[in-house]
Amino acid sequence: MNNISIKCLKSEKIESGASHGQFLINSLRPGQGITIGNQLRRVLLNDLGGIAISAVRIAGVSHEFSTIPGVREDILEILLNLKGIILKSKTQTPQFGRLKIQGPAVVTADLIQLPSNLEIVNPNHYIMTISTSNILEIEFKFEYGTGYKLASQTFLEDNENYLQLDTIFMPVQKVDFKIENVYDTNNNITERLFLDIWTNGSISPTEALTSAAQITIDLFTLLLENKNTSETNELETKTRSLSIEPYTNIAIEELQLSVRAYNCLKKAHINTVGDLLQYSPEKLQELKNFGRKSADEVFSTLKNKLGIILK
Repeated sequence: MNNISIKCLKSEKIESGASHGQFLINSLRPGQGITIGNQLRRVLLNDLGGIAISAVRIAGVSHEFSTIPGVREDILEILLNLKGIILKSKTQTPQFGRLKIQGPAVVTADLIQLPSNLEIVNPNHYIMTISTSNILEIEFKFEYGTGYKLASQTFLEDNENYLQLDTIFMPVQKVDFKIENVYDTNNNITERLFLDIWTNGSISPTEALTSAAQITIDLFTLLLENKNTSETNELETKTRSLSIEPYTNIAIEELQLSVRAYNCLKKAHINTVGDLLQYSPEKLQELKNFGRKSADEVFSTLKNKLGIILK
């Protein structure tokens, strides 16, 4: 794995601002291709964040089943079109934008007034058509997140009349990988991993791959930093509470005691190690026909077989 290398084989823009990149990782040991490919694919699809429209407030609209006079689309169609707007941002804090336009007009994404640190990737994306001279005002809420967020309600009165959208934050749309075996002159096998990444254009495939690798590194670094603490805590817990408890349900037959000691314990209704541990050494020797020799045998067996020392 010392000679592992990665290079970009292809990087291209496709329709609507989306991007595709293909990468090759060389010199992997057998089995590492599937491990690395699966890990990167899961992180690329699940853990990378993005910004999207999460809610809108439209002047004169009280619920999602309304219509706007002079607008060809109803509110549900407009909300669906807004979900297709792709944005990139330099910050992760919630932000707001506005749209104010007088018809007749075809409304596209580039007409939205944005904060300076926000940018629309697909400015020609269609939103609606206004056929009259009405004035339309919309306020947009932009939020950063990961994955997919369902709108708990489409309309919330306590949220200042904002209509909530099902929001797709994921910048990576699709990831594929394949693995090929490579044989050298000595017939040794290495693997090479081909990784294809499609993004919505808010980040490039190279940026996505770099971020996914960094997330993975940060995760395992955190595990390594916490390793010693976890081991110490686990050892202390075992010392305090687990040194005896796992053995409480073991039958005394498993101790393989002599017949005399075994019969004395059974007559006293001591059937498990847990029952036995309820007795102090002094109380054990008070059992009928259970003398010092039998007691020493029990103490020695508990110590040697289970590591339990009765004081």
